[in-house]
Amino acid sequence: MKVALDVSAVPARLAGAGRYIGELARRLPSLGVTTTLVTRRDDVARWAAMSPNSVIAPIVPSARAPRLFYEAWSLGTSAAARQAQVWHAPHYTMPRRGTTPTVVTIHDLTFFTNPEWHERSKVVFFRRAIAYSARHAEILICVSDVTARQLDEFIPSHAPVVVAPHGVDLARFSPDTDDDKVRFAAHGYRFDVPYVLFVGTIEPRKGLDVLLAAFGQLADSDSTIELWIAGQPGWAVQEFETLLAAHPSAARIRRLGFVDEEVLPALLRHAQVVAYPSRGEGFGLPVLEALACGAMVVTSTDTVMAEVAGTSATLVGAGDANALARAIDAATRLGDADRARLSLGAREQAERYTWDASLAQHLIAYERAGGVQ
Repeated sequence: MKVALDVSAVPARLAGAGRYIGELARRLPSLGVTTTLVTRRDDVARWAAMSPNSVIAPIVPSARAPRLFYEAWSLGTSAAARQAQVWHAPHYTMPRRGTTPTVVTIHDLTFFTNPEWHERSKVVFFRRAIAYSARHAEILICVSDVTARQLDEFIPSHAPVVVAPHGVDLARFSPDTDDDKVRFAAHGYRFDVPYVLFVGTIEPRKGLDVLLAAFGQLADSDSTIELWIAGQPGWAVQEFETLLAAHPSAARIRRLGFVDEEVLPALLRHAQVVAYPSRGEGFGLPVLEALACGAMVVTSTDTVMAEVAGTSATLVGAGDANALARAIDAATRLGDADRARLSLGAREQAERYTWDASLAQHLIAYERAGGVQ
């Protein structure tokens, strides 16, 4: 099987969908897939190092507007596309010209369900792009059953779907604490401070306004606990910045920014609680990675994160700061025996989600798209 994977939209720092695309690029060649990575013209070195057994096709313009135009009207007729049996567009959009069978990954339908969570220009663009991909791709990959159900609701006449939940690197994201003190010291983090951890891009749907309100209650009853926020700014961050600046316990809120993958598992392992109060996601990878590390997780009910976590996380209503505060407080007060028991259950839940299983579903999608029986 010859697959061309379009990685041209992945930013320099891997987060969210970028993490998923990076895993595909790393793993596909080891499965016997002849893989071509279609990259931006200035992005060869990164992908060559990440996936040394792939062929690199650096043909896409680097600036966003020319890149999107090139993808729509030229990329599908490129040599990379013509030589592939399947073209995989892993981020909603696909070429509008060309004859190579195409697989498109749909991460979520929040551009339809909650447009207020996104920039207006992106809502317009991605609604059109998703609708086009849904009707013109040979196969769609949805990253969760939630996304697949929402696709049925908003675009009923769509291509066949393969559901391929994300996985987690169980070797790297594990409860093993060896060398964690060294990792903390190398990145300037204190090892002796109890903290609640959030990991994710700073944007409206992540529920950081609710987390800040909940932490205000926690800080009143616990003079030592801190809130650590790991993630890079997304869009509409001004409300968050304003709430943070006015927070009565701002001195105990630490902005970590983008966190290197080397230290992320250690941060998850040693958090008193990993809080992920997002209002909605396509999958919610930080929750799965936290569970794999054996962390105590609090996240939102009636979301895909609740599906992923099962009974291994505490679930609270999205937007309910009081319930979030109570759940985090209860988790911080657990005794060692209860934490150990719950940690084991969290790890067992995470072990149900592997990249091997996810890639197996991708191979099924490629074979169906390429007409392989």
